[in-house]
Amino acid sequence: MNQLVESIGEALGTDYFGLREPFTPQQEDYLVRTRQFVDHDILPAINGYWERAEFPWPLVEKLAALGIVGDGIEGYGCPPMDPLSAGLVHMELNRGDGSMGTFVAVQGGLAMRSIAMYGSEEQKQYWLPQMAQLEKIGAFALTEPEHGSDSVTLETAARRDGDSYVIDGAKRWIGNGSIADVVVVWARDTSDNAVKGFLVEKGTPGYNATVITGKASMRAVWQAQIGLEGVRVPAENRLPGANSFKDCGRVLTATRSACAWMALGHAVVGFDAALTYAKRRKQFGKPLASFQIVQQRLVKMLAEVTAMQLYCVQIAKLDEAGKLSPTLAGMAKMHNTSKARQVLADARDLLGGNGILLEYHVIRHMGDIEAIHTFEGTETMQTLIVGRDITGISAFS
Repeated sequence: MNQLVESIGEALGTDYFGLREPFTPQQEDYLVRTRQFVDHDILPAINGYWERAEFPWPLVEKLAALGIVGDGIEGYGCPPMDPLSAGLVHMELNRGDGSMGTFVAVQGGLAMRSIAMYGSEEQKQYWLPQMAQLEKIGAFALTEPEHGSDSVTLETAARRDGDSYVIDGAKRWIGNGSIADVVVVWARDTSDNAVKGFLVEKGTPGYNATVITGKASMRAVWQAQIGLEGVRVPAENRLPGANSFKDCGRVLTATRSACAWMALGHAVVGFDAALTYAKRRKQFGKPLASFQIVQQRLVKMLAEVTAMQLYCVQIAKLDEAGKLSPTLAGMAKMHNTSKARQVLADARDLLGGNGILLEYHVIRHMGDIEAIHTFEGTETMQTLIVGRDITGISAFS
């Protein structure tokens, strides 16, 4: 590894406002453990997986031993963590790689959280301990080929047939969908037209998943196109507490706040790489960092990263107090993904030609932030949702 890569894990200058000082020992432990895993395991290996579009199974096996999967779910073998600790885990994993961060976000924040919030006691007892240890992989199937931003109008249908439900439809962009042991499928119950959640287990006939290829973002995690043709699941596999799209939306509120933390991780590595490179790279006989315009750009990048940190710390406080609304989570997601794109674009530019090389890591993060900017609600949709909240007027149907 070159010297720049070795120094990325130092997180140089990225706590300019001293936000780390009041961390509890538990919060500090989650940060340090995850950071060490990123520096020692993810960064030395991930470029190859990303370039080959290969899922990093060896890293997942090491991740299982860390005890950081669960996203704050209480009990059932999940590691105890408050919202700030969960956010720090998301931040650090994405500082290492967006694919690894997304894998964990799908596993804990979407699949496990759906079961924890709406599953029966039997479902929770069976699935959650195994998923927390990554013995079982989960997925969350909501988005459809024709329904992205308007996911509320999903067409996948579930028809009651005796002691089973028969599900027909299609899903797209489903993280872990091709490798999951259990998939939380959101479908419209034909008996009452309500959106409900169902657990489709691996090997169920009629469930067909194909890995989406040709991605230039999140290349080391697999998203799937899913076909559901006469998929029969036992009635006891329905999530009894999930009976409307609003229930699905409550899961997404939590993951949108996670997206804000994920974006912060990408921005941090962009700033760190640019600062380190500017101090070491010499042009015209002196370091790039000695030029006024370079210093100006670095300071602006740091200001954006600091603002992102403040957003994240505040939504963690609101979440812990039970005051995190969908609009606040959406605004944090909107702000942080937009700013992360800007910081990474500046970092790539400051690295010059080296900025497009995977060994300097920036271009990989620049590609990966595009996915986070889009999933869990685009910037446009989050803007309009917040706009509706502050004006009382809906600008969309």
